Amino acid sequence: MPKFNTADEALCDYARCFFILMKLKTFRELPNKKDIKNIVKFIRDYIFPDFFRKSGKINNTKKNISKLYLKIVSNNPDLNDFIKQLDDITVILKKDLEFFFDSDPACKSYEEIILTYPGFRAVFSYRISHIFYNQKQYLTARIISEYTHSKTGIDIHPGANIGEYFFIDHGTGIVIGETTIIGHHVKIYQGVTLGALSLKNGRGLENEKRHPTVCDNVTIYANASIFGGKTVIGSNVIIGANCIVLKSVKENERVTLS
Repeated sequence: MPKFNTADEALCDYARCFFILMKLKTFRELPNKKDIKNIVKFIRDYIFPDFFRKSGKINNTKKNISKLYLKIVSNNPDLNDFIKQLDDITVILKKDLEFFFDSDPACKSYEEIILTYPGFRAVFSYRISHIFYNQKQYLTARIISEYTHSKTGIDIHPGANIGEYFFIDHGTGIVIGETTIIGHHVKIYQGVTLGALSLKNGRGLENEKRHPTVCDNVTIYANASIFGGKTVIGSNVIIGANCIVLKSVKENERVTLS
């Protein structure tokens, strides 16, 4: 229990907590988690028809997506923008799929990646959650990302900006923070953290770039950690396993444990 020196302090603390609770949305105002899971499934059927269940006609799937979107997004919905971004990530995800296949010698088919790879599932869910994040539907975006985190062990914040041809191998324990920027043709292995250098200023850092920038054609091996919003990993860099990187790395370099 908190200790207060005076009754006035206790009253002020009570008033502050009451104000916070009053600002919270009621259960009826919150997006329905079941609806959010269902829209992800319909998007999955739209992009990869007949892989997980008999999908039916594409137009019907698109109608189901539209209905659920308007049900989930009650505040300033923009269905046209959502569908446009959905068509954009359909193209990007097929590039991701191609890069997964080209990057993993153990893989035997595209079907294996779509149906079994946790890394691809995490990238797929990130692409969807990022659309909602761009539309300022932050809670819906986080519900999608955290549900996928619970299923795959891969934590990609929906606010991160990730380029095309993105590959995650194994994936367990990966953390990618909100203000991370990742270029094209980047490979990341299990246990990698792209994190903030310090959070001692708390919410004062809300609008600051806290996480690193990773340029094109970078490979980051298992359990490496890269921290800081000013840290830039140049193109064609290789970060070796278990390295901790706190400052920028010039392009074409290799970073390994000495």
